[in-house]
Amino acid sequence: MPHASLKLIPGVNQNRTPTLNEAAISDSQLIRFVPDAQGVGLPQKIGGWIKYFPNAMTSIVRALWAWADLNATYYLAVGAEDFLGIISNGTFTNITPRTFTVDVPVKVETVQGSNEITINDGENFTVEIDGITEVTVDEIITATAAFVVSPTPPNIATHTFPVGSIIKIEGTTPSDYDGTWTVVGSTESTVSFEIPSNLTWTSGGTITNLSGINNFATVDIRTQISVGGLILFGTYQCYYFTDTAYKIYATNPATGGPAYATFTTSTITVTGASGDGTTAVLTFGAIPADEVPAVGSYVTVTGVVPDGYNGSFIVTASTTTSLSYASSFTTGWTSGGEIEDYGTVPLFSADDESPIVTVTFPNHGYVDGDTFTVLVDLVLEGIPIYGNYTIISVADSYTFTIQASNSATASSSTPVPLNDGLAEYVYYIGLVTVAPGAGYGDGGYSEGGYGIGVTPIAPSGVPITSLDWTLDNFGEILIACQSGPIFTWSPSENQANATIISTGPNVNAGIFVAMPQRQIIAFGSTFTGIIDPLLVRWCDIEDYNSWIGTVTNQAGSYRIPKGSSIIFGLQAAQQGLLWTDLALWSMQYIGQPYVYSFNEIGVGCGLIAPKAAAVLNGSVYWMSQSQFFLYSGSGVEAIYCPVWDVIFQDLDTTHLDKIRSAANSRYGEIAWYYPTISGGGEITNYVKYNITLKQWDFGTLPRTAWINQSVLGPPIGADPVTGYIVQHEMSPNANADPDFPTSTGTPITSYFQTGYFALNEGDVKVFIDQVWADMKWGYYGGSQDANVDITFYATDYPSVAPTVAYTQEMTQNMVPEYLTPRFRARLMAIKIGSSDIGSFWRLGNIRYRTQIDGKF
Repeated sequence: MPHASLKLIPGVNQNRTPTLNEAAISDSQLIRFVPDAQGVGLPQKIGGWIKYFPNAMTSIVRALWAWADLNATYYLAVGAEDFLGIISNGTFTNITPRTFTVDVPVKVETVQGSNEITINDGENFTVEIDGITEVTVDEIITATAAFVVSPTPPNIATHTFPVGSIIKIEGTTPSDYDGTWTVVGSTESTVSFEIPSNLTWTSGGTITNLSGINNFATVDIRTQISVGGLILFGTYQCYYFTDTAYKIYATNPATGGPAYATFTTSTITVTGASGDGTTAVLTFGAIPADEVPAVGSYVTVTGVVPDGYNGSFIVTASTTTSLSYASSFTTGWTSGGEIEDYGTVPLFSADDESPIVTVTFPNHGYVDGDTFTVLVDLVLEGIPIYGNYTIISVADSYTFTIQASNSATASSSTPVPLNDGLAEYVYYIGLVTVAPGAGYGDGGYSEGGYGIGVTPIAPSGVPITSLDWTLDNFGEILIACQSGPIFTWSPSENQANATIISTGPNVNAGIFVAMPQRQIIAFGSTFTGIIDPLLVRWCDIEDYNSWIGTVTNQAGSYRIPKGSSIIFGLQAAQQGLLWTDLALWSMQYIGQPYVYSFNEIGVGCGLIAPKAAAVLNGSVYWMSQSQFFLYSGSGVEAIYCPVWDVIFQDLDTTHLDKIRSAANSRYGEIAWYYPTISGGGEITNYVKYNITLKQWDFGTLPRTAWINQSVLGPPIGADPVTGYIVQHEMSPNANADPDFPTSTGTPITSYFQTGYFALNEGDVKVFIDQVWADMKWGYYGGSQDANVDITFYATDYPSVAPTVAYTQEMTQNMVPEYLTPRFRARLMAIKIGSSDIGSFWRLGNIRYRTQIDGKF
């Protein structure tokens, strides 16, 4: 009887029908192909993985990054949906950036000729307590104070104390409630905080929101504020001043240099008031010219008797002894009154059936064609206002017009202030342990409280959450971005959490660090706070605090002229690469004056999702909307994919952003982990390409984050099912203990199945009665004790489902030395695999004995 060899064509092919795929593999699970000198790919069980960290993560991990500091200490950054963390020396540290948002009356102080700004976001707002209740859960006592907001500060009808901010309670009975507390919960009429012991509130008390902002915090001013002749907008580094105020330093957005106030803010005491039915005039004692409220300013008048003069108004005329504003009030002044000119947000007005909106904003500095940005939602007479607007015309220094997307349904009776006239501050909190006796200055070197024993109570904020992260390192400093600001964390500084780059763009789709000149590249970036999907910005060389391009630095920007958005970017060999939805672009460093040159190097090869591209052995591989591509010295090439049906016909297109590429330089492989239609919205499957053999395989294995070989060793991935971060190619098992990799963990089910072999091309059946096993049964120098299962499937027609003709476990020392399956069929498929603990196998040249056995 003749013998035949099971010599398989390497790679898996699912595009072919099973019969057409003769002598090839049609199905696979957790295998790989090892190149042979004769060009044959030998299938074997994939390497297993150990737990890199013993504890499961509490949130799905979306990004990983490995690097070392200047002391050769190794770190693994872990970007999850609910946190950003660091693993080093077996210890996990949560370094999640923290934030909170507060909307409070505008009270900003300036001094003429200075760029130092004082922002009061604390004691300018106080409410009276109506009652306090307590609840104890798991021995943690939480008190909840109820209050009613009185609109004493103009335009305030409700207020929510932000979770993570600081409040001060005074005047309660018992007084044990008095003190400074961190807000742990809030509504528009209650605020909750934790206290050390059970109490019973009797009466009294006020709640004041404190600032407590320190030198390690950054504020993002979301409502443009005009004050002292300056416009404050965007992110600023904060400097501690008092528990209720902090300082920032105004900058020129065009140059990044200082911007100086042109007048000093102040409180003016009213000495008289009169009105003629259209205009009110307030008089006061002579004040310096640099304190006169500018025409177009938005001032607040309080305490005048009669009350009709009080409110917030736009100044129409002013001198050193009086100011005017529009008013129908005519009663004469009786007593009292103060005028506060501490800044204003923009005011909007509209005309019926017109899309033209008039904006009142003193000292705006705009000219026709400039961009005006609104980052807080406003609905003005049926017109939604949010985003970037081109200025149509500038009437004067305090009014201009923009065009909305639809017409107003009525005319504005009075101008409507943005955000109800409140300033919106988004804080990013740096948590740093301050040594006893240490303090903070007010911004100038050796000024203010620095070193004089002032230890401010800082708000804790709340951890930011993110659907994804992009991570890189700037030397020893971790760089992190979560579709927002850019954060840094240094192992050499006393940082308890990652802190924002206050001078960087505050909205970005992602980042990477360009080499060798070392610049942060931000893509899908912004100049205004509204994301520009095609904008690329970069910082100066070796200075990520400098982002405004000048003739003396190499910061800059470029807008990709084609496509809808930049999907992703990474540093490749000698150039950066940027994928839009349509094409691939290169950015090559050329130095001054343009810094980078941008060229479209591939068309119709856009990226299907962020992180669907990776570098392997100097070439770049990525997954596009319907095929795979390679970029190397030969340019952009499409990669033939014989498992196309498996991927693209089962791809969950509603969760494409979760796709992850996974390079494994140890074996010359790159995989893509992707969500399937039946996978519940999370990654379940993978497809893998061997760049040496140019062959594919596929299977089921979820990985939501991945890094290639690094300072930490073999590749590391994140498993969303178990929550473990695992290091691959370290064990024959799954989730093994690092100290016992071969005997712990769980078995890996690994197999492949062939297409149909036509046992005879004629009209007869064939009988098979003997199989000789030829395998590698273990690692070199290790136990040769793998248990490998072999199964034969038989059928006579390709359209008829096969039956299991024979199945048997094979070992190296089995007795007898061969298998005796004894079955007859016209078509045969073979499945080989294992699911035992601690084993490894590689297929050799299995032979089987056949003979013709009757007409078909």
